[in-house]
Amino acid sequence: MEAVIFVGVQASGKTSFYRQRFFETHIRISLDMLRTRHREQLLMRTCLAARQSFVIDNTNVLVAERVKYIQPALEAGFRVLGYFFETELPAAIGRNDHRSDKRAIPVKGVVGTYKRLEPPAYREGFHELYSVRIEPENQFSVLPFTAALEASSGASGGELPRP
Repeated sequence: MEAVIFVGVQASGKTSFYRQRFFETHIRISLDMLRTRHREQLLMRTCLAARQSFVIDNTNVLVAERVKYIQPALEAGFRVLGYFFETELPAAIGRNDHRSDKRAIPVKGVVGTYKRLEPPAYREGFHELYSVRIEPENQFSVLPFTAALEASSGASGGELPRP
């Protein structure tokens, strides 16, 4: 049983990655789809009780946001995996402007999310962490999120390296 937590700004590829990697095996829990935190929590609690693997497909940019998914999953005996969607701000804004499956987020919303982004850290309770990047032709590269990267990216809430 896995609880997979996505971390990344809007238009960083999270939902597309879910479709490619987890659609057949994990329930998708998304605030965009469910519309309320109450519904989101009900579905997550159902997955935990049913021992069903799930993916939290939200931005989850703050440690405080992630803990409400990680802690219950750990208590239920799930392995907790994190996927950090690395993207440059101009690239995310460009993809956001060309969204076909949902409405574009206002640019200031994407910028605000980017500024608040706290990269995930193993100390939050993750068993495994991965870094995801969108490559040419919308392919994804997935690499282990190493302790060295964690330290250099300011995982304690510091500033992210900027391009």
